[in-house]
Amino acid sequence: MTDVTSDTEAGKAAVSGTSVVDDGLVAELVARAQAGGVKLTGEGGLLQQLTKRVLESALEGELTDHLGHEPGERAEGGRDNYRNGHRSKTVITESGPVEIAVPRDRAGSFEPQIVPKNVRRLGGFNEAIISLYAKGLTTGEIQDHLHDVYGAEVSRELVSKATDAVNDELAGWRNRPLDRIYPVVFVDAIVVKIRDGAVANRPVYVVVGVSLDGERDVLGMWVGTGGEGAKQWLAYLTELKNRGVEDILVICSDGLKGIGEAIEQVWPLATHQTCVVHLVRATLRYTNRKDWQAITPAMRAIYTASTVDEAVGRFDEFAETWGAKYPAVVRVWRDAWERFTPFLAYDKEIRRVIYTTNMIESLNSRFRQATRRRGHFPTEQAALKVLYLVIREKNHKGKDIIARINGWKVALNAFALS
Repeated sequence: MTDVTSDTEAGKAAVSGTSVVDDGLVAELVARAQAGGVKLTGEGGLLQQLTKRVLESALEGELTDHLGHEPGERAEGGRDNYRNGHRSKTVITESGPVEIAVPRDRAGSFEPQIVPKNVRRLGGFNEAIISLYAKGLTTGEIQDHLHDVYGAEVSRELVSKATDAVNDELAGWRNRPLDRIYPVVFVDAIVVKIRDGAVANRPVYVVVGVSLDGERDVLGMWVGTGGEGAKQWLAYLTELKNRGVEDILVICSDGLKGIGEAIEQVWPLATHQTCVVHLVRATLRYTNRKDWQAITPAMRAIYTASTVDEAVGRFDEFAETWGAKYPAVVRVWRDAWERFTPFLAYDKEIRRVIYTTNMIESLNSRFRQATRRRGHFPTEQAALKVLYLVIREKNHKGKDIIARINGWKVALNAFALS
């Protein structure tokens, strides 16, 4: 096989960055590889060979700085330390596994920074593992993927260790200080399977806040027992208050038992709003699909009413039309009425923001994608780790999954005037 990287100057040029590695140099390297029958990627390919030479050149430079003299340079007088050969080491890179020659010094005091001792995975490799984990792949699937793409033999234990490194980051994130005021906060839950003796469905409660600048941020996550009431919600909300949240204008949630009482104790001036979309879905669950075409616009007339009085009139018409056939639907609306109507007091700009938890449900859909393939989690911590990685992950356009609300300034002005 032709050694396309035998040219020392080409290797040094590759080290120095894109200002030196110009199009002509790249074209020359590719042409030489093709002429010698060398693949561009894969085992023994051009990228792998370049990676080897770049790393080895960087390590030699590090050792030169450490020793204070160039290779072969004669010393004036004695010298306490000098080069002492090389040792072979295989590292996993994004170009695949690469065997490199790591230089040694006589005194054994050289500590490489480019390829540190005991490190077998380089730049971006752990990030690749974490990204795959956040997308829902199991440790076994990640192991297979890394073998197929990079040709790397990676154990499941190594994959677990790479993702476990996120635990400290997760702990810091869960305890970070929060803003003093959030105009709007959304609360929802997603169900995941967790093994605690036996596998059981457990709710994970997620709280998303909208800041005064319109930035959306996950403020907290907790794994519940499934029997939460006011006491447990009081603990969750008090935790947020202790982290700096002094005031909230509107809290939007969906039928979570005990949360209303907890809100009244922690932020007594906050408005508690029921998610309208959840109310509509609850209605449709009690009705035949053939009636949806008529029921849906009737419900829309209620939640788009200009005033509470207008909404009451439209609900009376709804109840008169459908109450005999679907009495449970009427009961659902009456039970939710006190928490349903607060947003009707606001301008349409604010209603658009607070009437639904769809924003948090879009996050929940990503949570479900990441948890569905795993079946169940061994611990609560394992479940929270995956959900946190989903939050940290960027979308396909490189933007944060939780982002700014469009047109927020108009809604903020409406808040200020209300």
